[in-house]
Amino acid sequence: MTPVLGDDVDLPATGDLWDNWGAEQNFYGNDKNVSDEDFDKAIDSLKSKKNRWVDRLKKKQIPKGEEFNQSNETEIINEQADKDTLPVVTIPVEIILKDGVLPVGHYQLKGEKTDDNNVVLRLYQAQYMMAELPAIETDDDFDEETITFAKWLLEGEDKIKIIYGSIDLNAYSIVDIKN
Repeated sequence: MTPVLGDDVDLPATGDLWDNWGAEQNFYGNDKNVSDEDFDKAIDSLKSKKNRWVDRLKKKQIPKGEEFNQSNETEIINEQADKDTLPVVTIPVEIILKDGVLPVGHYQLKGEKTDDNNVVLRLYQAQYMMAELPAIETDDDFDEETITFAKWLLEGEDKIKIIYGSIDLNAYSIVDIKN
C-alpha cells in the first residue's frame, strides 16, 4: 500500500539533521538545554585548562637546577667531572713495572697529585688499582678535543707514552714495553 497525503505516515527527513531536532531532548539525550552563557563559560574553562598545560610544558623545557652563567661555569664542570666515570685506555702490550708486568687489557685511568706533590697515573680494573705509574704534569692538552681523556702513543720501538687529561690535571708517563 502506498501512503497517501494526509495519512499519518512518518516520512524521512529531507533537510539536514537539525530538522529532526526535538524540543523535548537535546543531542546528548538529556532534558537540559544549554544557554549561550553556560556555553561560553564551558569554553572559557577549557581554554584555561589548555593554557595550564601549555604553561606546564614550557616550564618543563627549562633546565632544572641553577641558572648557567659564566661565573659558575667552572664549578658546574668540576661537579660533573666528579660524577663521571674515569676514561678508559686500552693497553695493547705488556708494560714493565718496577714490581712486575701489567698485562694487556682495558684500564680506567686517573691522574692524581700525591700528598708529597708528585704526579701519578693510576690504572684500575673495576675497583682494583692495577698499577701506579710516576708521571709528569704538563700544560699540553695533546690536541685532544675532550676535557677528560686517556690514550697511549708509541715512543720509539720499546716504549709507550700514556697520556691523561682532566679538568684538574694533564700528565703523561713513558713506560717500557715487555718484549
